[in-house]
Amino acid sequence: MKKIAILVLCVLAAGTVFARGIRDGNTGEDNSLQVVLSAKKFVMGLDDSFPPMGFRNERNEIVGYDVDLAKEVAKRMGVELVLQPIDWAAKEQELNTRQIDCVWNGFTITEERKKNVLFTPPYLRNAQVIVVKSNSPVQKLADLAGKIAGTQAGSASIGAIDDAPAFKASLKDLIQYKDFLTALMDLDVGGIDAVVIDLVVANDNINRSGKPFRILGETLGDEEFGVGFRFNDKALANKVWEILLDMAKDGTVARIATQWLGADISVIGK
Repeated sequence: MKKIAILVLCVLAAGTVFARGIRDGNTGEDNSLQVVLSAKKFVMGLDDSFPPMGFRNERNEIVGYDVDLAKEVAKRMGVELVLQPIDWAAKEQELNTRQIDCVWNGFTITEERKKNVLFTPPYLRNAQVIVVKSNSPVQKLADLAGKIAGTQAGSASIGAIDDAPAFKASLKDLIQYKDFLTALMDLDVGGIDAVVIDLVVANDNINRSGKPFRILGETLGDEEFGVGFRFNDKALANKVWEILLDMAKDGTVARIATQWLGADISVIGK
């Protein structure tokens, strides 16, 4: 009788562990799409101070290019889009601890990140550029020797700077801010001499703010944005990309891109 009781307890315990594994997505089986469809929620992790991709408007609503793309994707999946602002420096941790379903906010595809994150194909091209004040004597990268630059902590700009060791070594200091907007504010008041930043963000800030900034002609390299998922969540990633391709074909992507970026510069399906 004791042996039977022990056997029953073991079976029950195993069933509990298995059920927990299904709920947490740790069974090894890719049920990522089904989890989202069953929950009827698609949680998007983003930096809410990264215009025009995702940011807060004057009514404190999170809006932007990536937000509108994701809203339409969620609508076509038949689920609710949940916008979850995150600490950009901890984005992969937020993803891997299942606080979010994806990172979608100008997330640059790099070889290093591809070791831990499953990316969709690129949906937008970008570049890492240098912004200075309009009256700055700085005209090229070499002119920043001995000067102070700023950028966002955890951003692709850090990687671009690291990939340009001569430029990095020439700087007097590199200050890392919590977001690009704070770095640009410090540039505006003269706290730093330049900001290393994404081109799409730089263009948007200059156009919307009217601040006396300009972008140097030299860049620190081109890059591409992708939507990032947990490494094993292929079903969910494939579904999102499939819907984005459909949106590109029916003109939805072109409409959203023109609204937020001024032109259809998307590379989805191109």
